[in-house]
Amino acid sequence: MSTPISNPSDPRLSQPGRGWLEVICGGMFSGKTEELLRRLRHVKHARLSHMIFTPKADTRYDSERVVSHVGTKLEAQPVQNIHDVLATVGRRPDLQVIAIDEIQFLENDPEETVRACQQLADQGIRVIVAGLDQDFRAQPFPPIPQLMAVAEYVDKLMAICTRCGNYAGRSQRLIDGRAAPFDAPTIAVGGEELYEPRCRCCYEWPDD
Repeated sequence: MSTPISNPSDPRLSQPGRGWLEVICGGMFSGKTEELLRRLRHVKHARLSHMIFTPKADTRYDSERVVSHVGTKLEAQPVQNIHDVLATVGRRPDLQVIAIDEIQFLENDPEETVRACQQLADQGIRVIVAGLDQDFRAQPFPPIPQLMAVAEYVDKLMAICTRCGNYAGRSQRLIDGRAAPFDAPTIAVGGEELYEPRCRCCYEWPDD
């Protein structure tokens, strides 16, 4: 059950139509975080109150910053799950924009994440989320597919295939240079040492 943040005195409730949900998705190295940070720079220039959240499970870079693969960074609040996000927002009735990077790493039921994002948008908050739409098996990676269905704005970004240079929408996980087996854990945090962007033709299906 998600933590309610409804508050009759919340000033956001008097701003109907101000909240919405944006999804930035794609495979590894497609520029999702860079696009998230670009939008947040606009938010800062507009002087809108905002917060950025990053999953504690994402240990690739600075634990208190959102960092793109090209090194762009902004300070962020580390959270374990979507309930931490709701609790923080509930204490900040001034917030107009929130962003959650790598949302698939939050440690809770994906359906809870979808409900919470809907709830926050209904409260008048602009909610921007970024994450993988497919796992290493090229299967839908919750909660991004569900969030795409209910979002007002969706952007799917593409990387460049390391094999042929075509546009790549899949993330190839490699173990000793070979495709990871199908029964490998769905979540394995890593970068270039573990993943390659691949197009549909160059992607290698995991062995059963």
